[in-house]
Amino acid sequence: MNFFNLEGKVAVITGGTSGIGASTAERLAKAGAKVVIAGRKGGEEVAAKTGGIFVKTDVSSEESVKNLMETANAEFGGIDIVVNCAGVNAGYNTLMESEKKDFDFNYNVNTMGVVYGIKHAVPFMKNGGAITNVSSAAGVQGVPYLAPYVSSKWAVIGITRTAALELGEKNIRVNAVCPTSVDTPMARAEGGEPQLRMEQKAVPLGRIADPEELAATIHFLSAPDCQFINGQAIGVDGGFSAGMSINAYNTLAAE
Repeated sequence: MNFFNLEGKVAVITGGTSGIGASTAERLAKAGAKVVIAGRKGGEEVAAKTGGIFVKTDVSSEESVKNLMETANAEFGGIDIVVNCAGVNAGYNTLMESEKKDFDFNYNVNTMGVVYGIKHAVPFMKNGGAITNVSSAAGVQGVPYLAPYVSSKWAVIGITRTAALELGEKNIRVNAVCPTSVDTPMARAEGGEPQLRMEQKAVPLGRIADPEELAATIHFLSAPDCQFINGQAIGVDGGFSAGMSINAYNTLAAE
């Protein structure tokens, strides 16, 4: 038996041009899915690797996401899997120093991109399917210096759970993954060095995640094998949500 087979499935992946999205596109394609890669630019290389297509998309624009889903349907005759992966971070600052534009920037992509992805994919998911939203470990707790990002990712989990309730009767499952930092350009952006150093100490496994590890979890959630997993926010965090590592414990206890 071929477990987690996606043969004949159509998968739409936003933020699919790099990082988690690109790794997910490659993995789902290897499992048999036809992939539609969405991003603002540079998706042709990933599309060539996966045998899929690239659709230039700005997830902060509802019309752009609507066009993406309509294109996927026209090309492949339906949608089975949606991965809402596109994400941004306005930068690192205290809540008191954050401005409305920082919140708007995060919400327009991280939150509304998920809303638009669900809203405009569902009409083409005639045979049920799976939607996975990329939230964050920052979507289940507070994080200093990241208020705009944190609040946008908390919202993703609320949307995920609400959509799971509303779409269950259509046999569409909606889940979220909640990683700590992932080894992508966004995590390595200027200003994020203290966050990475903290996680390398605080995460029990002592490192940040690889994009392929997120792709594996998304593959699991997308597969027909997992028909009864719905409305969940799954930590892919090396044990971070379980508590602080023994390294962090001992460091703090020694002070």
